[in-house]
Amino acid sequence: MPNWPAEHEAARAGAFAWTPAWVLAFVALWPWPGPAEGVLGLGALAVLVQLASWAGTGRALPLDRGAFWLATGVFAAYWLPELVSAPDALDRGRAWKEVVADLRYLPFLWGVAIALHGARGRALVFSGLALLVAAWMLDALLQALSGTSPLFWSLDMLRRMATGSESCSAAEVLAVDRLSGVFGPCNLKLGLVLASLSPFLLDAAWRRGGRIGWGVAAVALGAAILLGGARAAWLGYALVLAFTGWRVLGARHLLAFAAAGVVALGVLYIASPQLQQRVARTALAFEAAGEGVDGALSGRARIWQGATCMVGAHPVNGVGVRGFREAWPQCDPAPAQAPAWGGGEAFHAHQLVLEVLSETGAVGLLLWLAGAWLVWRSWRGAPAVTRERARPALLALAVTAFPLNTHLAFYSTFWGGLAMLLCGLYIGALHGREDGRAGTSA
Repeated sequence: MPNWPAEHEAARAGAFAWTPAWVLAFVALWPWPGPAEGVLGLGALAVLVQLASWAGTGRALPLDRGAFWLATGVFAAYWLPELVSAPDALDRGRAWKEVVADLRYLPFLWGVAIALHGARGRALVFSGLALLVAAWMLDALLQALSGTSPLFWSLDMLRRMATGSESCSAAEVLAVDRLSGVFGPCNLKLGLVLASLSPFLLDAAWRRGGRIGWGVAAVALGAAILLGGARAAWLGYALVLAFTGWRVLGARHLLAFAAAGVVALGVLYIASPQLQQRVARTALAFEAAGEGVDGALSGRARIWQGATCMVGAHPVNGVGVRGFREAWPQCDPAPAQAPAWGGGEAFHAHQLVLEVLSETGAVGLLLWLAGAWLVWRSWRGAPAVTRERARPALLALAVTAFPLNTHLAFYSTFWGGLAMLLCGLYIGALHGREDGRAGTSA
C-alpha cells in the first residue's frame, strides 16, 4: 500500500482540523436533541463536500483505506435493512423518510474516522468525551444532593430566553422518580448515556491516576448510574466494570472491589427511596405469575410477545423501520389490559434483536450479523498497539449493543446517532496513524 504523502497529510490537517471539535460538539449537545441532530447533519454534509472536492482534484482521500471500507461496510449493515424493509412497510412514508435521512450516517462515519486519524485528534476526542462524562456525572451527583441539576437548569434558562418556553412541563417534572441530570426530567437518558460512554472516563482515569483513579471514577460514576434508575444501564455498567476492572485490578482485587461495592450499594439503597422503588419493581420478576415478570420489566415482556408476533407475520423483511407502533394493535397480546408503561401503543421492541427482526426481518438480522462480523474481523486482524487504543470505543459499542439487555430504538434519531458515533470512534481509533508514521490513503 502507498505511503501517505507529507503534503497530503499537511493539507488534511488544515482542511479537516475542525472534525474533532465537531464530534465533541455533537455529543455535548445531546441534551438538546434538535441542535445535536443539526450539528450531525451539517457536519456530515461538510465532510461529504470536502471529500468530493479532494477526489475531484485527484488528491488522496484524507482517510485510511481500511477505515474507509470498514465504515462503508458497517454503514451498509445498518442502512440496507431499512432499504429492504421499506417497499412493503406498514408505514411506507415513514420508512422511506428514514431510508433517505439515514444516508447521512455514511459521511458521518467517515468524518468521525477522519477526526481520529491522527494521534492529536484521538487524544482530543477521547479526552473530551471523558471530560463530558465526568461533567454530566458530577452534575447528576449534585442533583442527588441538592435536588437540582445545575447544567439542566442553565440549559433550561437559555431555552427560556431563546424561545420563551420551558423544556419540561410541571407534570413531567413531578412524575420523575430518578436522577435526570443534564438531560432533564422529560428526557430520561442519563443512566444509559453514562453507561455507554463510561469506558472513556474509566480509561482516562486509569491512565492518569492508576488503580486509585480508576476506583474513584468507577464509584462516582456507578452512583450516578444507579440513581439514574435505568436498569439496562445498571447491567451495561456492570459489564464495563467487570471488563475494565479485570484489566486494571486483576481477579483478586476486582473481587475485593466488588465486595466493597455491595456494601456501598446497600448504603445507597437505604438512602434513596427512588432506588428502593426500582429494586422492588425488579424483584417482581421472581413472582411465579407472568404479570410479575412483565411488571418487573415495565411491560417489556408484553412488548416482546408483540414483537414475536410481528416476526411471525413478516419474517422476511419485517414491518418496516419505525413501523412497530403501526403493527402493535394487531399484535398486542393483551389489548384489553392497561399496559405497565402507562398507556398508548408500544413504539419499539426495547431489545436489539427483536427490533431488527420485527422491523427489518431475517434479511435485516443477517445484515446486522454481517456488520458485527466485520467489526470482529477488523479487531482480530489488528496489531496489539492499535487494539489497545481502540479498546474503549469497542467496549462502549459492545456494551451498548449487548443483546442480552433491553435497549432504546437503534433506528431512532438519538440512539441510532449514538451507535453510529461509537462505530466511527472504533473505526477511527483502530485505523488511525501514530505521530511520525505514514498512513494509508483510500
